[in-house]
Amino acid sequence: MKFSDLFKKKSSGDVAKDRLRMVLISDRATCSPEVMQRIRSDIIEVLSKYAEIDMEGIDINITQIDPENDGKTVPALYANIPIKNMNHAK
Repeated sequence: MKFSDLFKKKSSGDVAKDRLRMVLISDRATCSPEVMQRIRSDIIEVLSKYAEIDMEGIDINITQIDPENDGKTVPALYANIPIKNMNHAK
């Protein structure tokens, strides 16, 4: 992934869809859309050092899970980030 890929112009429909998705995710995770966007950006930045990633296929969510099946939920981050190519030169 190139740094310039982060600033590609999206259609207004895509931008609206991304914003709505971030709002829905943040509501479920009780974190603001701004925090979700920073988390997403940080993950992309770190992974981009090691791999070329498919920006169109990225799916990052924070949800609530009950790991011990006792009714107590905790936040969990799920990330599906397609990798186009590994950067082995570094």
